Amino acid sequence: MAGGKIRKEKPKAPSNNYQGGISFHKSKGQHILKNPLLVDSIVQKAGIKSTDVILEIGPGTGNLTKKLLEAGKEVIAVELDSRMVIQGDVLKTELPRFDICVANIPYQISSPLTFKLLFHPTSFRCAVIMYQREFAMRLVAQPGDNLYCRLSVNTQLYARVSHLLKVGKNNFRPPPKVDSSVVRIEPRKPQPQVNKKEWDGFLRVCFIRKNKTLGAIFRQKSVVLMLEKNFKTLQAVLASLNGVTGEAAVMDVGDQSMGMEDDDNEMEDDDEDMEMDEGQGGGGEFKEKVMNVLKEGGFEEKRSSKLSQQEFLYLLSLFNKSGIHFS
Repeated sequence: MAGGKIRKEKPKAPSNNYQGGISFHKSKGQHILKNPLLVDSIVQKAGIKSTDVILEIGPGTGNLTKKLLEAGKEVIAVELDSRMVIQGDVLKTELPRFDICVANIPYQISSPLTFKLLFHPTSFRCAVIMYQREFAMRLVAQPGDNLYCRLSVNTQLYARVSHLLKVGKNNFRPPPKVDSSVVRIEPRKPQPQVNKKEWDGFLRVCFIRKNKTLGAIFRQKSVVLMLEKNFKTLQAVLASLNGVTGEAAVMDVGDQSMGMEDDDNEMEDDDEDMEMDEGQGGGGEFKEKVMNVLKEGGFEEKRSSKLSQQEFLYLLSLFNKSGIHFS
């Protein structure tokens, strides 16, 4: 252009979001572990045997896959990105039999993946998983810890969980916003004999406000009404099964939802997901029935943030013994 100046474009610096010609998508949670010493440490802490079949979730560019192949017999890799080996959404994929799972996963699927593994129909020895650090600390938290929550109790019922190592965000390409931690999960054998939905429904109530007393939580109108509805529904079902006639026996129980509404992530780490209503109440007699269970076990003044897993199991058994159910 006449009178104009031609400006020489400076070459763009290579992005840190590339490796081997592949650009990483943060939207898919792709943060590739680039520190070879950490890769070696993860493989070593997994305790892999030469005969092991290893399930790797999120293999990315294969940094960890190569080391796993050297240590075990076979690696089955599941990856969402079609540019990176075997394609598949692990949450929608039927998992094969495996001995050990090793995973560097997108943080947004941490909870559903953890419980998908724990409820896998065939037993496996352990899973070694990279989580966002705060999520990892919730998994391993003990009663009285600030991060102790419904996720802690749920996970530790089904598995022994231990923290292996902290991983700084600069060990990834591209670096995430927060640090990570590697956790080892060993499924309990045999698995606990509990009704999963009943257990989870019970914990959802207990952790409405984990630092409130259980007495305050179970006096709430919404909680009392929900439990009373469950109780009446169960009584109607039992009456109909026993051939008892009358109004209770002919209730339409098919469209009644016992307990709190289910969601797709019933084990999700979403403490305090029910609002505590200000109103005290519900049915007077039934409310007294609920409070008597708490008093019988000495739980009325206790808080969920301080209760052990065995105490939760005992309290649930007292409720069920009294005909009070949560699912």
